[in-house]
Amino acid sequence: MQTRRHYTTRVAALALAAAASALGCSAQADQTTDKIRSALQSRLGIDAGDIKGITRAPMPGLYEINLGTQIVYSDANGDYVLNGELIDTRAHRNLTESRLNEINRVDFAKLPLDNAVKVVKGDGKRKMAVFSDPNCPYCHQLESTLKSIDNVTVYTFLYPVLSPDSTAKAKQIWCSSDRAKAWESWMVDRKAPTAAGTCDTAAIDSNLALGAKMNVTGTPTVILADGTRLPGAVSAERLERGLNGAH
Repeated sequence: MQTRRHYTTRVAALALAAAASALGCSAQADQTTDKIRSALQSRLGIDAGDIKGITRAPMPGLYEINLGTQIVYSDANGDYVLNGELIDTRAHRNLTESRLNEINRVDFAKLPLDNAVKVVKGDGKRKMAVFSDPNCPYCHQLESTLKSIDNVTVYTFLYPVLSPDSTAKAKQIWCSSDRAKAWESWMVDRKAPTAAGTCDTAAIDSNLALGAKMNVTGTPTVILADGTRLPGAVSAERLERGLNGAH
């Protein structure tokens, strides 16, 4: 009959073996991800800071490379890279899109909304934020689309990244007595802002720093109340679905 002491000793040994095994797997995973990172940096010229993370993908033998606003896949050696979407055919689910949404999800409540141009439509119950450049054609397109969306509060973070004129216009809009009117007049009706642009524009500098931190690499970038990002000039139908789902 096994004594209590022998039983305890055996359990402890099993626990140590399991821990050692886990550490071995972790070390192996670190070696693999380090190998992939090194290969991609040296062969493709990817900067170290551009690779946000490397993890195992749901598909055996494949690794997910998080590039911030994009996901690509690699084998364990970094010899081959796939640039495309990984689809779960059983669940009819786009795994790449789901992971991007997860990785880039924003805590809406922590956005510095005081640094945004606020436009309220209807009851304003639904909420969204947009990083937008005054001279971005797709931003103008999005603003035209927003004319057909009601019962929403839109917080526009002026994000002048295209040209010096974008910066000048952003400052003029921010310094206007009615920022919302100045923004919509320019973006929808093409009536240039007339303010001098010499007020305190620290908010715009903060927006640029915030966007860089959040990997906002293109305009417009829409952020819904649930933290989901919608890049580009999305359609009214897509916006409505997103707003209703996030509300």
